[in-house]
Amino acid sequence: MYSQEAVACGLESALTPQDHVITAYRDHGFMVTRRCGGTAKEVLAELAGRSTGCSKGKGGSMHMYKRATNFYGGNGIVGAQVPLGTGIAFAQKFNKTGQVTVAYFGDGAANQGQVYESFNMAQLWKLPVIYVVENNLYAMGTSIERASATKEFYTRGDYVSGLQFDGMDVLVSREVGKYAKEFALTKGPIFLEAKTYRFQGHSMSDPGTTYRTREEVQQMRDLHDPILKVQQYLLDNKLATDEELKQISDELKAEVDEAVKFARESPEPAPEDLYHDVYIEPTFVRATELANSYNPKK
Repeated sequence: MYSQEAVACGLESALTPQDHVITAYRDHGFMVTRRCGGTAKEVLAELAGRSTGCSKGKGGSMHMYKRATNFYGGNGIVGAQVPLGTGIAFAQKFNKTGQVTVAYFGDGAANQGQVYESFNMAQLWKLPVIYVVENNLYAMGTSIERASATKEFYTRGDYVSGLQFDGMDVLVSREVGKYAKEFALTKGPIFLEAKTYRFQGHSMSDPGTTYRTREEVQQMRDLHDPILKVQQYLLDNKLATDEELKQISDELKAEVDEAVKFARESPEPAPEDLYHDVYIEPTFVRATELANSYNPKK
């Protein structure tokens, strides 16, 4: 993934397949970690633009999607997934599903106006939504000290309860996820700030060292790598052996190698597929009927 694995894995372990998830454009790991979710084959085939990809090769890196797992994928517009996630949560409350929506975004998107408009609506209507900002300190390449008037994102929506946690610890993330889901279902929206870090650059054109030192990155790797941290926990508590962990690692590498081969050998979308999945006939509901039938504060 990108050194923020503990957030996706930990929070997902507190959800069910019936809950809904929407993310920013770095959505690949979330696609795989969803309960009964996507596969590495579907992700890599989509990255390669192949018809066997999760979005049939037409979504690409930013638009992973899988309806069967209630995963709405990423969004190429910074912060745009937050109001969309709020709308999904509205539908859940309206339909009385008893489920939550988790809307992920980054610290750069936290400065978008649409984020705060969404907070306001969610709190007014007590929607079952969990907002999660993955604060990895640098957004695209600018440190939060230079881009944000406050570094404590979880305090920004003072009318929405906020909670900050160690997003590099999968067990902490899991417990926070359990609490947040119960809170959202009984009291309304909650805003989580995951303190995390990315070891790599923001994109292929970003070496990741022009706005931070190599020493800083190495120190974070040595002290806070979420995978190494959970491996050490398993060893210290005699829940696994070195041999068992190596076997898991080897199995995962083999799975990825197989997925790469699958993606390379899969066909590209047919030219006529360009015109498919573009438009669906909507079902209209009179606004007055909807307003009269629903009191969001109930």
